[in-house]
Amino acid sequence: MQWEAEALVLAARPHGESSSIINVFTRAHGRFGGLVRGGNSRRFRPILQPGNMVTAVWRARLSEHLGTMTVDAGRAYAAEAMSDARSLAGLSALCSLMQITPERQAYPRLYDTMILVLAAFSDTDADAAWPALMARFEMALLEEVGFGLDLSSCAATGVVDELEYVSPRSGRAVSRAAAQPYVDKMFVLPQFLLDPSANASVADVRLALELTGHFLERRVYLPNGLKMPPARQRLVDMLAR
Repeated sequence: MQWEAEALVLAARPHGESSSIINVFTRAHGRFGGLVRGGNSRRFRPILQPGNMVTAVWRARLSEHLGTMTVDAGRAYAAEAMSDARSLAGLSALCSLMQITPERQAYPRLYDTMILVLAAFSDTDADAAWPALMARFEMALLEEVGFGLDLSSCAATGVVDELEYVSPRSGRAVSRAAAQPYVDKMFVLPQFLLDPSANASVADVRLALELTGHFLERRVYLPNGLKMPPARQRLVDMLAR
């Protein structure tokens, strides 16, 4: 068994004296683990930093085996993000979140969304677009793992206009009028999540991450006995400053 693909390094840990076991995410094969011989060496450690792209070749005698990987360096997003604390926090959060995807299951749409966010991390301006893209990425992650939010119409009335809130229980949109008796219990729905052309303020991004974080925790992490990645909380705290 063998495949070759562009891959994002999600995590790497030492194995034995000189090797590493890494987790990568590819467009056609999803999240995959493999043993990199010599991966803990001075030569490979910079390449295998989470957030870097590599060209990975995976081989195993049987498909269910861990297998071995050989890697060639691609774009070093991790090194590029080192100069900006917010971008580095965003990159760490993205790699941590991607590890919730089931192993060896392709998510091409999620991969494409991930690539857009990675490219946007190079913008270090205070009003950079990547925090809003990060919120959209989390929306895509929820949808791809089977827990997408339904923002198409009001859960109470079926109307499609003035959708301004989200029910914390159903994950469905609620119109301004229908939400009034329960507004203090609802999540605010930032309009940029409905309209990609809408502007997203810093406050809008915080509200969006609060919304997606609630459903990621309640629907994905907690049911699997897991905690939300600390890297994501560090990003949220940094964006709140």
